Formats: sequence, C-alpha cells, structure tokens
Amino acid sequence: MDTSAGHEMIAIPPGEVRLSDRRTQRVWSVELAPYRLGAFPVTRMLYTQVTGLRPSAADEDRFPVADISWWDAVRFCNALSRRDGLAPAYDLDAEDIEWDTSADGYRLPTEAEWEHACRAGTSGPRYGPLDEIAWYRANSHDRIHHVGGKRPNPWDLHDMLGNVWEWCWDTYDPEVYGTYRVLRGGGWFDEHWSCRSSVRRRSHPTFQVDDVGFRVARSVAR
Repeated sequence: MDTSAGHEMIAIPPGEVRLSDRRTQRVWSVELAPYRLGAFPVTRMLYTQVTGLRPSAADEDRFPVADISWWDAVRFCNALSRRDGLAPAYDLDAEDIEWDTSADGYRLPTEAEWEHACRAGTSGPRYGPLDEIAWYRANSHDRIHHVGGKRPNPWDLHDMLGNVWEWCWDTYDPEVYGTYRVLRGGGWFDEHWSCRSSVRRRSHPTFQVDDVGFRVARSVAR
C-alpha cells in the first residue's frame, strides 16, 4: 500500500477482465498492466484540501465526496497530481480531453481496471455477502455513509460496491450516447441488483448526482 501522498493507494496486479453489457449483449476482454487504485473513494476531506471546494450537501469529512461531475473528477486528478509533484494525466485545454498515458499522475480508472479491482480474483457477482460489503437501499437508511465502514474486498479495497457510484474514464457507448461516461459500483439508494461487479451505468459528464463520486488510479511506470 502506498500512503506517501496522503491518499492510500493499493497495488493492483495485472490480469485479464471480461466485460459485458446487458443492453447490447456485447462481451469483450481487456488485458491489463499493473496499476494502483485508491483504497477508498475520494473523501470530502481530501477533495476540499486539494480544491478548496465543498460540493456535497453533507458535512462529514469521511463521507465520499458526491455531487461530482466527471469533469470535476478529472480536474481533481490533475490538481492532486500537481500537489504531489506528479505529471498531470489530462490535457484539459484540448478540444476533446486527452489522457497522457505516460504521465505518472492521478487519473480515473478505466472501467476494465475498475471491474478487475472490484472482483479482486473472485468470480461471482460480488466479492462477498452484500450486507457485509456495501451500503445500499436495504441497509443505508437512505443516506450516504463514511468510507471504510464495510468489509473490504480481498485486495483491501473498500466500498467498491455501494455507497456511491464511481466515475470511470471510458465513454459508455459513443454511437448511441455520445459523450456519456461510465459509472460503476452502485450507490446507497440502489437495489441489490445494481450493486454487482459487472453492472454498468452511464451519465453525462457534466451531471452532478448525490450518489455519484469517484476514486483515483495511477499508472505504474514500465
């Protein structure tokens, strides 16, 4: 675990993940190099320390930050990179945002990286009994909760399912939904069927929703 930047990062091993989409019945595989992923979703405390902003309605510092657009998330990644002396991953001045894959700074995970990390070597729909690992509609009392309040997955990643949906880098289906980006993981207001490792959701990159947050990734130098 890397905690040198004030944000716990877990080393994720390489592997292959098989993705699927229920709407289109499409199935595809992705080979992944090793990378690092935040042990927790980005919290209100970290977001405020880095940006000076407090966008969420809740005041608890250990809550995952929510009401965050995809654009807010990528801007945060660059700001956190600059704070920690790393090369920002994103060129935000380009007409279409560009990802510098050689940069060592923080970024959003791809959805393949997200699912690989969520599964953590498990093969079922979830990495454990849902009530033990996730805040969702049946146990959340209709509200967000502190990060780390449930059992982590086998790779010590917390809240991969439930609490807040998490933005990923990828576009969902450009031919049908244009710039809509992928969300993963399910949230505190979702039924159990939405809190599964394979579930994909989409949202416009400018939308801000009270059950949507994110966690950060970093590429590993080769």
